[in-house]
Amino acid sequence: MATWDDVRRIALSLPGASERESRGLAQWVVSRRLFVWERPLRRSDLEALGDRTPDGPILGARVEHVGAKKALLADDPDVFFTTPHFDGYPAILVRLDRIGLDDLHEVVVEAWLNRASPRLVREYWEAASGQRPAPERG
Repeated sequence: MATWDDVRRIALSLPGASERESRGLAQWVVSRRLFVWERPLRRSDLEALGDRTPDGPILGARVEHVGAKKALLADDPDVFFTTPHFDGYPAILVRLDRIGLDDLHEVVVEAWLNRASPRLVREYWEAASGQRPAPERG
């Protein structure tokens, strides 16, 4: 079972990531672009989900495209879900109390990769492979 502390630790370990608060809810951004966020369900979400409304904390996360979203929904519907608010939008909702830490790490990193600048992504992959980042050319 993952926690907000796990989300925070993973998100803030990524280059250029920072945390901010909006309307009392945590959001993680890179280059001012939102990649994961705390997303309580709204009244319209509750109405749309009906009996399928999950309990517990909900994480919103950007995905590469709607096809990736559909794959996650099909792969593990006990963890991943969506609401009509996100129809046609590359984002997924995650039941934080049902996702393992390895899967959470993958979701957060993938969300970051989809929102970070090419320079930050390159630095991340070079650091992950043990290579020194190449100097930027201006």
